[in-house]
Amino acid sequence: MPKLTVIYWRGEKYYLGKILEHPEIMTQGETVEELLENIKDAYLLMVFDEVPEHYEIKEISV
Repeated sequence: MPKLTVIYWRGEKYYLGKILEHPEIMTQGETVEELLENIKDAYLLMVFDEVPEHYEIKEISV
């Protein structure tokens, strides 16, 4: 999994945060730890959207 930058802050009730490299991914959590887990889940859901159950991964250089 790539390293990503998360920006987060305390809202009135929850911690809110988003991934700077993908600002469309935003979520919340009752604790910072829960927020980070939710951010990871949201990222994986976005990345694997419409990818079939069986897939292959290959690293490439550009």
